[in-house]
Amino acid sequence: LKLGHLPGGCQKTMWLHCTLILCLFSGWIVGYKQGDNVTLYVNKVGPYHNPQETYHYYTLPVCSPEKVHHKSLSLGEVLDGDRMAESLYHIRFRENVEKKTLCQLTLSEKQVDQLREAIEELYYFEFVLDDIPIWGFVGYIEESGFLPHSHKVGLWTHLDFNIEYNGNSVIFANVSVKDVKPVPLEEGAGAAVGGVGLGGGSLTVTHTYSVRWFESPLPHARRAERLRDYSFFPKTLEIHWLSIINSLVLVVLLLGFVIIILMRVLKNDFARYNVEEEGGCDDLDQGDNGWKIIHTDVFRFPPYKSLLCAVLGVGAQFLTLATGIIVMALLGMFNVHRHGAINSAAIVLYALTSCVSGYVSCSFYTQINGQRWVWNIILTSSLFSAPLFLTWSVVNSIHWWSGSTQALPATTVLLLLGAWVLVGFPLTVIGGIVGKNRAGSFQAPCRTRNIPRQIPTQPWYKHTAVHMAIGGFLPFSAISVELYYIFATVWGREHYTLYGILLCVFAILLSVGACISVALTYFLLSGEDYRWWWRSVLSTGSTGLFIFVYSVFYYRNRSSMSGLVQSTEFFGYSLLTALVFSLMLGSVAFWASLAFIRYIYRSLKMD
Repeated sequence: LKLGHLPGGCQKTMWLHCTLILCLFSGWIVGYKQGDNVTLYVNKVGPYHNPQETYHYYTLPVCSPEKVHHKSLSLGEVLDGDRMAESLYHIRFRENVEKKTLCQLTLSEKQVDQLREAIEELYYFEFVLDDIPIWGFVGYIEESGFLPHSHKVGLWTHLDFNIEYNGNSVIFANVSVKDVKPVPLEEGAGAAVGGVGLGGGSLTVTHTYSVRWFESPLPHARRAERLRDYSFFPKTLEIHWLSIINSLVLVVLLLGFVIIILMRVLKNDFARYNVEEEGGCDDLDQGDNGWKIIHTDVFRFPPYKSLLCAVLGVGAQFLTLATGIIVMALLGMFNVHRHGAINSAAIVLYALTSCVSGYVSCSFYTQINGQRWVWNIILTSSLFSAPLFLTWSVVNSIHWWSGSTQALPATTVLLLLGAWVLVGFPLTVIGGIVGKNRAGSFQAPCRTRNIPRQIPTQPWYKHTAVHMAIGGFLPFSAISVELYYIFATVWGREHYTLYGILLCVFAILLSVGACISVALTYFLLSGEDYRWWWRSVLSTGSTGLFIFVYSVFYYRNRSSMSGLVQSTEFFGYSLLTALVFSLMLGSVAFWASLAFIRYIYRSLKMD
């Protein structure tokens, strides 16, 4: 940059602007100086085993300022239940503090009972220091002996903050109560212990804290690694190569089945069907495979065309959304220090990809001679948003009734509603109009006759329920192990970082769904049953049912979650997750089956 021709003041201004731009694009952040204030925010508390049941830290009888100053939060942080507020802790960069008094509280009997109940339910707190979460338990509980039984409840009134730094930046922070004795919260009268006095039905507690700074060799750019190594919550996520190998083997076997076995069968069919038909078409009825016989019915448009096209459109939208989220994660846009970033990205992508659902749905609806395209657009836009709104209304009402921070503020609700009304729905309409205008004719290799052919009685193993069991179980088995890690992340406190493996498993899931759909469609057609349209969607889309059944198993056997608040949110959003998988896999299965059917009938010689 040539700044020499500018006046001195302009040179300085331009230099500051350029420096700021370089800092933003390079990720470099101006650090602290010796003695600078490092703000500690208090965030939330909640039961250890119920990750989604959280309350504001100041709802407990703890040290709080007279006027609470909240931190401005992003949309993702609000959706994640964060409610950060400035604390009374005074922490200065690289200045140690030894047992400084935070405040002295006189607790009523009701407040003591509130603390006892919180400690008995294993309440933990979360603070945030320079975007670093700090966790700790509110108190201490001990159960010992059978006869006599001992039940001790203690409150931590002193916290030791251990903060690591490198140069002028904070690398890591945690809180410790290793050398601290808890203050007993006994029912009934008791003597003063450790700065605690009991009398007249009230309890006086003095809260203190210490701050210790330690130099760290880890640079600021790699401080996320330090947080991942911290183990306040149980560590469950590891690179699980065995599950990946198992899924890859399943994909290879399925691909081998479809490509080798099925193609050999088709080769025999083509050789038999494409010979000169000396005896006429009636001889074809004597064959073992009757999929040529139904060539005048296989492209007969199905019932409920608008609903089918809406399913395909929304499925294509979620396929695009999931791919976008995984790609953004691989690019490093989500990390442990960007609170709720993935939530914000999901909301934005859902609104922007609404045009995909409108385009796919209305385009295909026009191709299969659909007339009510306006109703199709409305159905497409509400196929997922309506169940989402209904589920969210129930879950949010329960959170609001319990006082949880997971209940969204009115401003956030209006923001999300505005995003759908002003962005999501208009893009669906625009995509639908473009799809309708650009839709060509339906590419069918065979003409459809007016009178439908009678479908023969099918054996039990070709019924819809059997195909749904087979077509849903195989894709589920390919992702069952990975599904545990995803549940442990969404419904636990782990940070998922294995996005490369997730992309691999996602590709495996789509491949298995497409392969099994093609195979089941061939078996259906070989029995002279041409009702493959909805069957292809339901067969592989039933994977969502298996995922929901797994969620019930996870809740009962793999987690310690309990209570109305946590249970309602878990099962409500698990149903929505199952719906998303059903729509996405159903769409993939349908397009795979349609491509397969067009291929085999295009390769067939017709009179």
